[in-house]
Amino acid sequence: MAAGEVVLVTGASSGFGRLTAESLTRAGYLVAAGMRDVAGRNAPAAAALGGRAVELDVQSQESVDAAVAAVLDRHGRIDAIVHNAGHMALGPAEAFTPDEYAALYDVNVLGAQRVNRAALPSMRTAGKGFLIWVGSSSTRGGHPPFLAPYFAAKAAMDALAESYASELIRFGIDTTIVVPGAFTSGTNHFAHAGTPRDHEREQAYGELYGELRAGLSDRLAALIPPGSEAQTVADEILRVLDRPAGTRPFRTHVDPSRDGSEVVSAVADRIRQEFFHRIGLPDLLPANAAL
Repeated sequence: MAAGEVVLVTGASSGFGRLTAESLTRAGYLVAAGMRDVAGRNAPAAAALGGRAVELDVQSQESVDAAVAAVLDRHGRIDAIVHNAGHMALGPAEAFTPDEYAALYDVNVLGAQRVNRAALPSMRTAGKGFLIWVGSSSTRGGHPPFLAPYFAAKAAMDALAESYASELIRFGIDTTIVVPGAFTSGTNHFAHAGTPRDHEREQAYGELYGELRAGLSDRLAALIPPGSEAQTVADEILRVLDRPAGTRPFRTHVDPSRDGSEVVSAVADRIRQEFFHRIGLPDLLPANAAL
């Protein structure tokens, strides 16, 4: 994809999203940096992006529709979408209510679905486009306890991305799933993580698991080699964007902790490819599983 192409990045106020918006802007892409409350609490982040911010709340179809319409009005097209918006929750799985699980699913999965429903018609009409999904190595790698709602939502997002990939490829729309590991710095995932509302059940785990939970971030940080930066995720997104259409990897990992997701994904994606060949649908597979 050439510089000057239009890229919509969701969740661009901080973390991977902000780093990606900044990196793509420096590379010459026309970035629409989607974020909530552009005129309020995210005003400093919006100002830092030099007018590229667009009001976008992935939990509101009305907000998403308005944001996509604004980008199309300004640029006439959307060439790529970076599905980055997400939220984390930390605590015992039992202590989260079903509504809290649904809220995490709403941000991490339904948010991407709202954006797709708003933006894909223009991409399908154009006969080209590119969806980049920012996943998580927790989907298939080794992962710690006490992050169940987030991990469950990210697994659902990964499954949704796989289905979209085969359903959009005949329209000329590429898919890449970028899989970050557990970066404990450079993002606000752990700092802004939600906690369960059922404090009584949460406290029931304190005696046996309290110390483990309190030190979870440190345990993960200890796996990450010195010098590993969240910027490497933005760099990888830029790399796959820069590749010609039809040659992009289906899945790519940025995991300095090496939690095993890359190994498991290679097997899972190969089995998926073999299945598609068995049912006579090889044209629905991308050219490159990983590159």
